[in-house]
Amino acid sequence: MTAVRLTAWARGRVQGVGFRWWTRARALELGLVGWARNTPDGRVEIVAEGSREACASLLELLRGGDAPGRVDGVVERWSEAKGGSAGFVER
Repeated sequence: MTAVRLTAWARGRVQGVGFRWWTRARALELGLVGWARNTPDGRVEIVAEGSREACASLLELLRGGDAPGRVDGVVERWSEAKGGSAGFVER
């Protein structure tokens, strides 16, 4: 299995509603490593590494409507995994 890196930015009402915690829980269920953090412009940035399938599943969940708050859109970028992460954390 070749690991990939998904970097995603979720916009909407995603800060102060448990979105990062929810994202962390979903990522851990999928066996991903990485982090989620609030950005100054009100979005949440998510960086996840693992199989392409697991990362794509996380992306679907982010867009799926079951996340806390309100997600108005998610933009993603795919790249090669960089490694170095253990677990999935909220920053």
